[in-house]
Amino acid sequence: RQPTEAEMEDLKFAWKVVKYVKSNGIAYAKDKQTVGIGPGQVNRIWATEQGIEHARTQIGEDAIKGAVMASDAFFPFDDCVEAAAKAGITAIIQPGGAMRDQLSIDKADEYGIAMVFTGMRHFRH
Repeated sequence: RQPTEAEMEDLKFAWKVVKYVKSNGIAYAKDKQTVGIGPGQVNRIWATEQGIEHARTQIGEDAIKGAVMASDAFFPFDDCVEAAAKAGITAIIQPGGAMRDQLSIDKADEYGIAMVFTGMRHFRH
């Protein structure tokens, strides 16, 4: 599905935030506010889960529900999309370009999550 206008605004905001997180970083935003950040990790799922946990422990259990997610890196597997869906994420922005992009697209479709591809990485090391 296409992101709503509000989701698109939050996606743009989250994309700007994730630019300043180390590579493979994740940023979560809701209402143009950062609600969680997963610092760059070797494994993208670790960054995804750390950002979700940060939002829940620092802001509150429901902080992540209805938020959007920005990833500096593409998703070679659908595990990050699965974790995002379970947390209540409604839209994702990511570079795309993985050989297995279709797995993530299919998982997003399964959960009704909008997914936007930027075609670029910030790649901050």
